[in-house]
Amino acid sequence: MAINTEQLFRTFWIGGFEAADHINGLHQRVNMIQATQHDRFAADDFVRLKSLGLATVRESVSWHQVDRGDHYDFSSLGPIAEAAHRQGMQVIWTLCHYGWPDDLELFSPEFIERFARYCAAAVRYLAPLTTGPAFYAPINEISFFAFASGDDAMFYPFVRLRGHELKRQLVRASIAAINAIWSVDSDARIVHIDPIINVFPPSDQPELASAAAAHTESQFEAWDLIAGYQEPELGGEPRFLDIIGVNFYHNNQWASGGKRLRWDSGPHDPRWIPLSELLGRVYWRYRRPLFIGETSHFGVGRADWLAETAIEVRQAIADGTPIAGVCLYPILDRPDWHHVDHWHHSGLWDLESDREGRLQRILIADYAAELKRVQRLLPAT
Repeated sequence: MAINTEQLFRTFWIGGFEAADHINGLHQRVNMIQATQHDRFAADDFVRLKSLGLATVRESVSWHQVDRGDHYDFSSLGPIAEAAHRQGMQVIWTLCHYGWPDDLELFSPEFIERFARYCAAAVRYLAPLTTGPAFYAPINEISFFAFASGDDAMFYPFVRLRGHELKRQLVRASIAAINAIWSVDSDARIVHIDPIINVFPPSDQPELASAAAAHTESQFEAWDLIAGYQEPELGGEPRFLDIIGVNFYHNNQWASGGKRLRWDSGPHDPRWIPLSELLGRVYWRYRRPLFIGETSHFGVGRADWLAETAIEVRQAIADGTPIAGVCLYPILDRPDWHHVDHWHHSGLWDLESDREGRLQRILIADYAAELKRVQRLLPAT
């Protein structure tokens, strides 16, 4: 596939609205769009982003809210989609953000068939509200989804040792969704977003080097399966692997057994691989349009993390790795998935409740100043 050297998104810097809607470890349905009140104040949120030079956003459609079995109800999506259209925002839509309808069994054939039908319906609904090429991410973070719901029992259905099986189920569902999307909009662009990681053996256990290397290599499996490079019987083909988004946070590099590297504790551990190199590994493996689908830090480290990310992205571009954009995710602060009273303080805006219960958006001054600075180092549009 030829590399698209044209600008991929409306703006290089992208705002990502957290929208997870799974059932968490406390058996509670998460709804991050409601928790941050983005569903109520989307128009104002978009105005704020545009004032800082961000006109491309990541948003999600809540499958379990839309798909009622015998009909589709887009009332939960309408206010956000309509506000984005009015404000001239370009949206990368995720169609499954860890959640699915309550009456569906995750591992069933019906899951695949119904997901494809729902995706086609969502594209038909969004088409009149979309200007220019449409962008759809069928399933958010297949690799992490498979781990959280199929191996670690972090998300519903809280099973273990089925991550391998679940990853293939999600790949089949993604392929069916892509075909359904293209049946409605043949020009739609398809985005596949997953974390990039680096796993290494503990310094006192070099015998774990092979296992650590295999774990690191597993980050590519979902993309390989979608492209048909592995297990083509699942239906994968190179044309299905269109745009790749990579998610990278401070804890994406760790020793086998779980001890994470700390990027902010002074000089980097020599085992820390620079983000520019990780980006290059993905690009040269697939030669697909590439962007950072999620990145951010929390607390006082937010501005410093952005500064380092910008340096690394600039270095990647200098090394010959085309990067189409960087998504600050979450752009609004978000509560913890499992402890909803704990807020991470990871957004460009913190959220603070007023007397009426409205969550006021409090701009983080040093983070915003750093964004303005790095927009001069990297393309702003």
